[in-house]
Amino acid sequence: MAHAHRVVVIGSGFAGLFATRRLRHAPVDITVIDRTTHHLFQPLLYQVATGILSEGDVAPAIRDVLRRQDNARVLLGEVFDIDLEARTVTSRMLDDQTTVSYDTLIVATGAAQSYFGHDEFARHAPGLKSIDDALEVRGRIFGAFEMAELETDPGRREAWLTFALVGAGPTGVEMAGQIAELSRQSLRGRYTNIDTTSARILLLDGAPRILPAFDERLSKRVADHLRGMGVEIHTGATVVDVDDDSVEIQHQSGDRSRVATKTKVWTAGVQASSLGRLLAEKTGAELTKSGQVKVLPDCTLPGHPEVFVVGDLMSLNSLPGLAEVAIQSGLHAAAVIKRRLAGDLTRDATQERFRYIDLGTLAAISRYYAVGQRGRAQVWGLLGWLIWLAVHLVFLTGFKNRLLALVSWIVTFFGRTRYERTITLRQVTARRALEGSDGQTDGRRTPCCQARNSTTFAVPRALRLAA
Repeated sequence: MAHAHRVVVIGSGFAGLFATRRLRHAPVDITVIDRTTHHLFQPLLYQVATGILSEGDVAPAIRDVLRRQDNARVLLGEVFDIDLEARTVTSRMLDDQTTVSYDTLIVATGAAQSYFGHDEFARHAPGLKSIDDALEVRGRIFGAFEMAELETDPGRREAWLTFALVGAGPTGVEMAGQIAELSRQSLRGRYTNIDTTSARILLLDGAPRILPAFDERLSKRVADHLRGMGVEIHTGATVVDVDDDSVEIQHQSGDRSRVATKTKVWTAGVQASSLGRLLAEKTGAELTKSGQVKVLPDCTLPGHPEVFVVGDLMSLNSLPGLAEVAIQSGLHAAAVIKRRLAGDLTRDATQERFRYIDLGTLAAISRYYAVGQRGRAQVWGLLGWLIWLAVHLVFLTGFKNRLLALVSWIVTFFGRTRYERTITLRQVTARRALEGSDGQTDGRRTPCCQARNSTTFAVPRALRLAA
């Protein structure tokens, strides 16, 4: 008996999930492979990091999302090999390896944080691309206020109350706005020995202005709004060194300065998944500087019409790394597969081009203030914020997550408090658990639970006091 058409989807982000769901009623057997057990709504990670939402609000279990889709199964594992001749995908989880055959492959593994050749910065300045990252950043932000409360030395206290955000794109400005609201409103009066409103929030970027993807007028509005909240904006400022206690900045003049800060968050730059390099080695496909795979107009690999590369991993027509691009490219891949199976489309990559529809870009800066643009149309202030709320509620996966997010927003924005402030020492120090006695790391991320028996934490003095 002939088997159903086998579709393997690598990655359960926006592109992978929407492609899978689009194939719900198609005559296919789908295998979704991901190294996590959840679908992550990445645009709201900064709200997990700043205590507005819980991790469960933005990361429903992928098995729950697909529980009613009978033609889909989920495998936990990290793909490390793709055999394009045999049409197999091999993944591993711990000591187990699994090989799955496919007729059509959708690669939607997204992107990670890029440190522009300085991966050693990650130890001191975590990015914001995963639940692990968000929980660590939350621990560092709220932990900084706790450490400042304990600190008796004025200089060290000031360092604990200084927050440096490297990168002034949407995530950077959103984080800056939320930390400013935390210090000026939500945590005000909660401490005995410190004045949280004295916290410094530094927004650093080498570009000449913040939000470079937005219109210059919107960028100026956001800059003025952030400065009114107490955020210090430093453009034309490139971070050239990061350590436990400070960041070193190179200014446009060539001069360098060092700022004492215990809490750094890296929101600048992305690097495509390593599977891009694997596909390029096996097919000769070109890669961009950030590791994206250059695909044909229908989002397939040159010479391999059965392999789709979608989402942040694909490079096509200079499309931005937005959730909407990932969603539309995933839906496009599924639509092409359905047409091929119905006999409406030959396997000629030039016959079905991906056409992206720009639905606009939004960034929420603070309570009641967001900006957005679509083409020449621009919104800002309260109207932008209401549109931002509506759009993000629509795109959150599942009624339960929408309801929980809405309740959390009501509590936060109208009650001016943050209930998701639970942190643990292990969240802050798990990254350091990877280090040996020589202070070097093996470059891998270890789950927090593996930090329990480690004796090699490089824990700051104030954190040791709190422990």
